[in-house]
Amino acid sequence: MTIRAKASAVLLGTALILGNAWPPTARAGLVPTAAPEEVGLSTERLERVSAAMQRHIAAGDIAGVVTLVARHGRIARLQAQGFADVAKRTPMRTDHIFGLASMSKPITTVAIMMLVESGDIRLSDPVSRFIPEFTEAAQVAVPRPSGAEGAYDLVAATRPITVGDLLKHGSGLVSGGLGARAANEIAPRTPSDSLAVYIPKLAKVPLDFQPGTLWRYSGLAGFDVLSRIVEVVSKQTFDEFLRERLFDPLGMPDTAFHFPDAARAARLASMHARRDGKLEVTPRELSSVYFSGAGGLSSTAEDYLQFAQMLLNGGELNGRRYLGPRTVELMRSNHTGDMVNGQFGRPARGMGFGLGMQVIENPVAAELAVSKGGYGWAGGTGVSFWIEPEEDMVAIFFIQGGAAGVARPAFEAAVRQAIID
Repeated sequence: MTIRAKASAVLLGTALILGNAWPPTARAGLVPTAAPEEVGLSTERLERVSAAMQRHIAAGDIAGVVTLVARHGRIARLQAQGFADVAKRTPMRTDHIFGLASMSKPITTVAIMMLVESGDIRLSDPVSRFIPEFTEAAQVAVPRPSGAEGAYDLVAATRPITVGDLLKHGSGLVSGGLGARAANEIAPRTPSDSLAVYIPKLAKVPLDFQPGTLWRYSGLAGFDVLSRIVEVVSKQTFDEFLRERLFDPLGMPDTAFHFPDAARAARLASMHARRDGKLEVTPRELSSVYFSGAGGLSSTAEDYLQFAQMLLNGGELNGRRYLGPRTVELMRSNHTGDMVNGQFGRPARGMGFGLGMQVIENPVAAELAVSKGGYGWAGGTGVSFWIEPEEDMVAIFFIQGGAAGVARPAFEAAVRQAIID
């Protein structure tokens, strides 16, 4: 029986431990299971994951959580605890679907790199090669001397923004600076806008800094531009490209921008926000027309594992190759020196940034319970993942709102102390 079939049996607060009782499946796209000791993990010590997460649920830090640990290409533990909806008291299950938020960005990165490998895109290509509205010379917003707060002047950009700039958050496009403050007025997005309609509007937004000179997070605009570039090159909508080239062949049936079928829609975990010291359900809208590669995807933990395991395997899963090993190596290499250190909640030391993902250069300096060379990213809904080549391991942490900043480190520490070989 597969993990997906077993998921409905998971009860509130009960750890789902995967071992010999559930033999590996031959179904394409499903990473098989193993007893923890078979992959160098301690069953007893992995129980500390459950205890740590239950403490944070009891404290009201998070409503519920799904955690997954896979090593040497097999799932050693998949666990659901707490509630998918605190108002309805819906028990969390391992097949609940979570908003990925910015964990969509690594998927968009892979889509771009697939087209880089085919020769259709180069990292050095200016965005204007694909979106003509960006042909006009970019302008950079700089503070106006002795002006009112937020006032700026415009100076010419020293060069166009490139595909590589967008992947590395070095474009300055809606990156939290003076230009970003004017983005909603200059480039408003309506609920009916598609990428094709909205992205050209962004060409008129002033950049926040000269391209390539800083690392500043472009939460939505940068990777949505990349999503549109995929559409232009592939002549498909972004959701069609991802479904055809990644999700279907990888075995990710529960990963999408929206869920028109009632069965999957019923498995969407509710978003939560803290109000007056407690967690409350808050609305989250899914778009069927705007396919945001920056933050619009949703997925299950097991689905996302297929994607992460493919990267850990050097671009291959179950006999099918999606990227070459050297391309994956390029993605997980540090492209930004020490510019990411201390930015956007990153540790002040020990960090780097690759293509669409952060990289651990020095885990001791970063004070992270992740091995050197580990890479991954997080999302604003509280989700996160790490790929650790040194340990041949993937760790996935899925919540929907709450105090990820305290619960996630507890998960990471509990996983690391369970490694015994």
